Amino acid sequence: MHTLETESQFVGHLSEALAAIEAVGGPRPEVAIVLGSGLGGVVDKIEEPVRIGFADIPGFGQTTAAGHQGELVRGWLGGVPVVVMAGRLHRYGGWSNGQVVFPVEVMRRLGAERLIASNAAGGVRPGLKVGDIVVIEDHIDWMSGSPLARFSPQAEVDQVTDESRLLGSDPFARAPVPIGRGKKVYDEGMIQKALAAARQGGFSATCGTYLAVLGPNYETRAEYRMMRRMGVDVVGMSTVPEVLAAARMGMATLALSMVSNVASPDTAQQANHEEVLAAGQQAEPRMLQMVQAVLRK
Repeated sequence: MHTLETESQFVGHLSEALAAIEAVGGPRPEVAIVLGSGLGGVVDKIEEPVRIGFADIPGFGQTTAAGHQGELVRGWLGGVPVVVMAGRLHRYGGWSNGQVVFPVEVMRRLGAERLIASNAAGGVRPGLKVGDIVVIEDHIDWMSGSPLARFSPQAEVDQVTDESRLLGSDPFARAPVPIGRGKKVYDEGMIQKALAAARQGGFSATCGTYLAVLGPNYETRAEYRMMRRMGVDVVGMSTVPEVLAAARMGMATLALSMVSNVASPDTAQQANHEEVLAAGQQAEPRMLQMVQAVLRK
């Protein structure tokens, strides 16, 4: 549980962030959108955009992944007022879970009642192809702990792996609010609209389970074989913290995974981030169709 002092710090960061964003203007958003690797071009479709860099928003960290612009954009998409994160923070960048989800807290308080999150992910289920889109209907969360612990000297490991000290000192940490077992994290109505848009557009989109890992890494063949046995369809290094934060705040949520590379457990293949970006450019028009369909009530 975080302390009253860190709660006060969090409220201060939140107020400062909202003030900075409101100062540059833009419509009150109905929908928040998080754009992942290779999908940043969707932001160019926004009408009457009002942009502010993450660096100019108090409390926002800097994105480190290639293909992430690091901007918050307010405007109109398909006639609906939106707020869009062109890029996101990743746990493997050294950010705490509280820092990763802080922008979602901000977008909710700007007025967004729905969240659409996208990511690039590795395809685990046989039959998936690069450029396919998987609509997440469930997930497995392997994002606990600190990715820095694997790369830091022991003195630093002691600092970043002590959960009680982390929660006690991190001004972005939020007291955990459990989500009831019967509560569906991903909104069924939004899922069905996304799938209908794919059918109308004549491209592949299926439902599946997303495995969220800390990273930064591409999985080994042995890990892919394990994931298949677990029932995983796609694996990536983001999205779940943001989705859980949105669910706790009562936001209806949709998450889309673009298959950027396909697992080949029986043959050695090397994946790289350039392939992820290229796959994103290929899938971007399809992703946009689905997002626009979901925006319509």
